[in-house]
Amino acid sequence: MQVRDIMTQATATESPQDSLRSAAERMWRQQTGSLIIAEGDELIGIITERDLLRAVALGADPDKTTVDDAMTTQVFTVPPDMQLQDAAREMATRLIRHLPVVADGKLLGMVSMRDVTGVFAAMAARPVKVEHEFDHLVRERRLARIEQGDLD
Repeated sequence: MQVRDIMTQATATESPQDSLRSAAERMWRQQTGSLIIAEGDELIGIITERDLLRAVALGADPDKTTVDDAMTTQVFTVPPDMQLQDAAREMATRLIRHLPVVADGKLLGMVSMRDVTGVFAAMAARPVKVEHEFDHLVRERRLARIEQGDLD
């Protein structure tokens, strides 16, 4: 199985100048753990839940601090044809939960730790019924994969 088989659409911020509050609100609304920061087609960073937590824990004002003050700028990316097992190994060894999928300099999608664990859940020998409270397209696709055991 390759990264392209389970990647989801990457969510981008409007601007690296967005406030941390704006980024957190967007993550919550879209039920995602990260936002891509791009200038044109160029990936310039990623902000994750952990980045937000670190910034606020260190005293950043969520209304005044901007995304580019808290984002990770050295972003590890993977190609769409990378084997999922290898991508999971990279996540584990780098202690990261989100991998932007890039080909020829173009952002294609995102693979998250949730996507990877969803694959393992789909491999369960017994049917899995997942209870959830949010109605969001990305989450729905992930949960459908688990409930149906759909790995193709």
